[in-house]
Amino acid sequence: MTGDDPHSEDTATGRRMPSFGRRGFLGVAGVAGAGLVVGGAAGGAAGGAAGYSAASSESPDTAHATEPFYGTHQAGIVTYQQNSLVFAAFDVKDAVTTAQLQALLARWAAAASLLAVGKPVGPVTTRSGAPPADTGEAFDLGAHRLTVTVGFGTTLFDDRFGLSDKMPAALRPLGQLAVDTSIDPTISGGDLCVQACSEDPQVAFHAIRNFARIGRNVVTLRWLQEGFGRASATTNSQTTPRNLMGFKDGTANIKAEDPKVADAQVWVGDETDQAWMKGGSYLVTRKIRMHIEAWDSDDITDQQQIFGRYKDSGAPLTGEAEFDTLDFAKKAGDGATVINRFSHIRLAHPDNNGGAQILRRGYNYTDGIDTRTGTLAAGLFFIAFQKNAHEQFARIQNSLAQDRLNEYITPISSSLFAIPPGLSKIGDWYGKTMFGYQS
Repeated sequence: MTGDDPHSEDTATGRRMPSFGRRGFLGVAGVAGAGLVVGGAAGGAAGGAAGYSAASSESPDTAHATEPFYGTHQAGIVTYQQNSLVFAAFDVKDAVTTAQLQALLARWAAAASLLAVGKPVGPVTTRSGAPPADTGEAFDLGAHRLTVTVGFGTTLFDDRFGLSDKMPAALRPLGQLAVDTSIDPTISGGDLCVQACSEDPQVAFHAIRNFARIGRNVVTLRWLQEGFGRASATTNSQTTPRNLMGFKDGTANIKAEDPKVADAQVWVGDETDQAWMKGGSYLVTRKIRMHIEAWDSDDITDQQQIFGRYKDSGAPLTGEAEFDTLDFAKKAGDGATVINRFSHIRLAHPDNNGGAQILRRGYNYTDGIDTRTGTLAAGLFFIAFQKNAHEQFARIQNSLAQDRLNEYITPISSSLFAIPPGLSKIGDWYGKTMFGYQS
């Protein structure tokens, strides 16, 4: 390999693969100061295999806080959930070669390792007449616990890149699910996805902006969604947040402190038909519009019956505190069950879905107002990770066909992505083993 060759040879397969040598990265990335890229990736980004930092806290001083980047699983899944999200889906451009796609995934991996420790993806100041390698809007902000999570959509596995025999069976399209009558395909799906989460919204935006810029000759942005407040808790140290309807939702969410549950419900294991997905997960996103004005006119008793919880405390209607055990058999004086059989809490519960659970990681969103009606365009950007979305999410979603909450919500987008396992070290890149290279 010459010093400027962006590929090296995998001795096991004889194939050419993206390399992260200093001059090699210059050839792939086309940015100055690649020494910063290589050196920066090594410092402070290595960490726990689960992508979860037990030392995380909800302290407002998070500028210098970081989350582990290298590990068995990608960060941004069981990671202590941050307060801001920018999620983007990309489509690969026509005529892009397999080598170009691989190089992009390598460049994204290098960039993500730097962003995770609060460093720019390249020099903010370059030679006169040339654009900076990093856009600069987060240059002095710090990482704020940034995580970047990358995945692959069903459409990537066609005949363009030699991946048609690499698509996992679990990535087959979900199809139309219960109450999916208003799904907009222009804000659904995509060849690639990138989830950026941070305690600082500008840091999350900066990550997506620079990924789009790095990929501008290879991919186009298909859709983008911002989230302004976490709507889930992924660790026991976090309080359960409230959705825009004012209720605590997801009290029984899978927590990072329960690795056995995560192994059983979140992480892909030996059951996969594609070895490259072992240690990964499947991501479902749903943009769910809330009809807020109608909800706000409903009386409190009915609201609580719909959710099956008290609005103030979050306790189930059969208990006094949020985490009290649910009693679906308890009856009121009129003989009806206290928790309505069509309530959200009952229909979504694992006991009523064959034990199926999902790791929720959603965010509240607002798109301003709906100019057609003058009503708020806001709701939940639902995110869920699981080892098989057909057996877990789809089962739960179809159970929710009878949910009384459906009167007040409308799903308007739906996507499924395969999230490969974490990166092991400098030089590893997203999808490396999927393309047949050794990690």
